[in-house]
Amino acid sequence: MKLPGWLLDEFAHAGAEHLDQMYVAGYEHKAGYDPGPDVARLRELGLDQDSTLVDLGAGTGVFALAAAPFCRRVVAVDVSAAMIAALDAQAKQQGITNLEGVRSGFLSYVHHGAPADFVYSRHALHHLPDFWKAVALSRIATMLRHGGVFRLRDLVYSFDPREADRALEAWLARAARRPEDGWTRTELETHVREEHSTFTWLLEAMLEHAGLKVLDRECSDSQIYAAYTCLRESAPPRAADGGAEVA
Repeated sequence: MKLPGWLLDEFAHAGAEHLDQMYVAGYEHKAGYDPGPDVARLRELGLDQDSTLVDLGAGTGVFALAAAPFCRRVVAVDVSAAMIAALDAQAKQQGITNLEGVRSGFLSYVHHGAPADFVYSRHALHHLPDFWKAVALSRIATMLRHGGVFRLRDLVYSFDPREADRALEAWLARAARRPEDGWTRTELETHVREEHSTFTWLLEAMLEHAGLKVLDRECSDSQIYAAYTCLRESAPPRAADGGAEVA
């Protein structure tokens, strides 16, 4: 399918490091992510052997692989060929047969089959500017069945814009000293400068407009990270008419 020329090229905005095979090999050690609590949360909300789960920005598949034994179908989506290759290799090694790796993104993934019961995304949405976040969230709502659940984790700022200097410096001060131990100050500074983390109050307006009702929100003590559990409502709210159309 030919994509329109105005569509954002997600492959160019993924962060060059995520496309590099050598970087991907050590990615999960740096991230230090335990998928257990998120899998448990989705199981509390009804994830079971009849469920279809879509993981957007799946990376090397740590969450998708952990969730697969509890699902009927898992689709793990990422723009990085290196990430998808690592995911597929792990699935084969673990004998997991209900997981599909798809090289695509928030704006280009086309869901086939029954609507998703659950959509999950961790630390990937921030690669999109806010305009495209809103588009992506609307697409997520569309692929979910009515009453389906969206679980989102990301770098989302809960501090006031006037407190940016204090909050960011406090966060950066706790960065790892060596790249092999975690994210360094240089890497985190690059995130703040060149990627597109937004504020909670902006993201929550986008979620609501997409028809995704926030059930709960967790913000980190650092005010840098947030997690949301959302429910797809029966229909997204209609935009209010107003203003003259400008040609």
